[in-house]
Amino acid sequence: MTPSSRPLAARERAALADLLDELGPDAPTCCEGWTTAHLAAHLVTRDRRPDAGPGYVLETTPVGQPLHAHSARVEDRLRTSTPYPELVARVRQGPPRWLPMGWPGLGDLVNGVEFAVHHEDARRAQPGWEPRHLTLADADQLWGAASFFARRAASGFPGGLVLQRSDVPGPPRRIRAGSSPTTVEGEPLEVLLWASGRRDVARVVVRGGAPAT
Repeated sequence: MTPSSRPLAARERAALADLLDELGPDAPTCCEGWTTAHLAAHLVTRDRRPDAGPGYVLETTPVGQPLHAHSARVEDRLRTSTPYPELVARVRQGPPRWLPMGWPGLGDLVNGVEFAVHHEDARRAQPGWEPRHLTLADADQLWGAASFFARRAASGFPGGLVLQRSDVPGPPRRIRAGSSPTTVEGEPLEVLLWASGRRDVARVVVRGGAPAT
């Protein structure tokens, strides 16, 4: 298998592990309050602790708050008890095959977006970063995820929310109907970053609409 034919999740995992090695444990990230050590511990916990999973999935719901607190405690214990080089080695290695995230196909399905976004969290917190060029196949995969995350953010746009790709021609994607929609235009990775809360570093054009709530 050539490097370019590997799944997006595998390529982003490897690239992020390389960057974490390069930056060391104390570099900033785009995740508020997190250094690269926090990010590495999060990824290892997500890979290897199925009990932490519900806290990630249900984080924004009332029932998910105590579950998320558990996930955070697991991450903190791992970060403070494990040398940083070992954490990065575990990120690079991925989960063992007997854990759900290690099952053939499942990790590729759910980790492409996770690792692409967290790769940018580490990249874009450093000086001098520039956007990356993605293949059309990778961009298509991230575009679907951008729509999912935008639906979660749509409640903040009572006038409506529309996404528009800038890298290929095509119709806009309406996320929320309304009389004065906000249009967010950019390449799929940029729109995904905007929709997932990285608005300070997402290179998108936002037009029209009422002020977001």
